[in-house]
Amino acid sequence: MTTGSGVTSGSGVEEIPRDGAWASWAPSGRAAVPAIVLLVVVANLVGVATVFLLLLGVEDGSGHTGRAPVLWAVAAYLAVAFPAGTVAGLRRQRVTNQWLMAGRQPTSDEAGHALRLPVDTALIAGLIWLVGAVLVAAVSAAAFPNPLVGLRTGVATLLGGMATAGVTYLLVARAARSVTAIALAAHPPVGALTLGVRPRLLLTWGLTSGVPMLGVVLLFVDPSNPSGPGRGAVVFLVVVALLVGALATLLTARAVGQPLRDLRQAVQRIGRGDYAVRVVVDDAGEIGLLQEGVNTMAAGLAERERLRDLFGRHVGAPVADRALATGVSLGGEERTVAALFVDIAGSTSLVRRTGPAEMVGLLNRFFQVVVDAIESDGGLVNKFEGDAALCVFGAPTDHPDPAGAALRAARRICHAVRAAGEVDVGVGVACGRVWAGQVGAASRLEYTVIGDPVNEAARLTELAKEHPGRAVASEATVLAAAPEERAHWVREGEVELRGRGEPTVTWVVRRSS
Repeated sequence: MTTGSGVTSGSGVEEIPRDGAWASWAPSGRAAVPAIVLLVVVANLVGVATVFLLLLGVEDGSGHTGRAPVLWAVAAYLAVAFPAGTVAGLRRQRVTNQWLMAGRQPTSDEAGHALRLPVDTALIAGLIWLVGAVLVAAVSAAAFPNPLVGLRTGVATLLGGMATAGVTYLLVARAARSVTAIALAAHPPVGALTLGVRPRLLLTWGLTSGVPMLGVVLLFVDPSNPSGPGRGAVVFLVVVALLVGALATLLTARAVGQPLRDLRQAVQRIGRGDYAVRVVVDDAGEIGLLQEGVNTMAAGLAERERLRDLFGRHVGAPVADRALATGVSLGGEERTVAALFVDIAGSTSLVRRTGPAEMVGLLNRFFQVVVDAIESDGGLVNKFEGDAALCVFGAPTDHPDPAGAALRAARRICHAVRAAGEVDVGVGVACGRVWAGQVGAASRLEYTVIGDPVNEAARLTELAKEHPGRAVASEATVLAAAPEERAHWVREGEVELRGRGEPTVTWVVRRSS
């Protein structure tokens, strides 16, 4: 009345820590086969001992006892059934043992075979108990004067076998959790529920209520014992039912409750932004589908965050956030912005002196200065243009003081570049109404700003390269800034910028600033 099979290995998946040795116990590696076999043997031995004690009290009231032939028949059957059941279980799952011992990933068929391990084990155990019940019934009917005693012993043995097969299923499902995890890691669940919550709960009900209550009813309606059952038999049956029920309930609670706690912890960590978390998929039923769903969700969020980070690096965090919130499409809006244009002076001769590889490193260090200065004041580095950069304050999101922030960033860039001493620059700042939005084609978009302030800032940059302060701003920009920032600038004069056809009043940084 036994069977057993199975082996396990580490799944290589990051697992949510589980509290308690029992909560996380599962045999692995080469120790799994003897461990699972031992569990099944112990479960069946407990069932045999229980039925054996019941058979010791069997008599038909005639004073003649046939217990000895029955017990000898049971002993002989056990001597054959135990090894036969063990061999049958091992042969049934030899495919699982082969790929586990080889340390390789199972194929789809092998994974499906491994997931049937608890069911196969319970079915083999149930079949052996059924044969044993028929044998015990036949021997008892022949050994006792009243043939109805055979019916009683056969039913008692069958009920014991049902309980033992149910406990075997729950124990093996628990012990084979690592095997299940490896199989599901290679071939995730897709909807075929072999170890669903409903069968487990129904099985638990049967072990805790159905079988014990049926046993009590049969004691009272037993035609071979008209006087009714003795107190000892009832008490013994109730005690056994309580113990088996407690074990079955504990196994089911662990099988359902622990994965749900793991899932709760995983969801909490995902909610805190830890998208690398994974739960081990070690259930082939609804819980396994939920575990796989949480892992898929976490992987999808991690990929989304990675794309968002890459998107933000290419177009700027404000543009990325706006696109994610509202979508992307051709079109835009008019906004009042401050445009800052910064360009390296003498870049052509500089690249000849340094070489292209060193020039790239120099540009990266220079642009890091620009990005830090712009973003610290809430601006957007809209685009890099070779050795120059166009920066915007006031688009795509509103800014409380775009002109003041642009002027402050210009001063910081000039100061940082002078301190580094690697390049010389010119910075131009202008303010006004522009069109800001997406341009390009439906398949390839770029966020940009178009308008006179952008052109004006680029022209002022050329002037700035010749000015000692290296920063020149239009008068409209300085007058639009807050008084605190305006104090750092002084009026320079008028100049007609190329392509504008009208004079532009320029302001430069005070020498003390």
